Amino acid sequence: MARSITMKAIQGAGGVEVRALINHPMSIGKLDKISGNYVEAHYIEDVVVSLNGKPIVQGNWSSGVARNPYLSFRVRGAMPGDKLRLTWRDSRGASDSHEITLT
Repeated sequence: MARSITMKAIQGAGGVEVRALINHPMSIGKLDKISGNYVEAHYIEDVVVSLNGKPIVQGNWSSGVARNPYLSFRVRGAMPGDKLRLTWRDSRGASDSHEITLT
């Protein structure tokens, strides 16, 4: 599976700004009009961002989040060399994780 997370950290005054893009369909359950079959919902349920192994952001998402969600936040007190990891798990049990080292 190709990596679904693109993440960037930008050092600035007041901390590090983290920007992440998650490539995910985030679809709600629906009835396929052509085949008449029900298409099961497929969306991210849990998102965790950790700094050096300690969770700093946790989220419980639902089908109300748009396709390919974008996440942006600031981390105060982060230092160059710290490890920042974003992990997600979806409604079908799939998951992905990406870690960057702050510069």
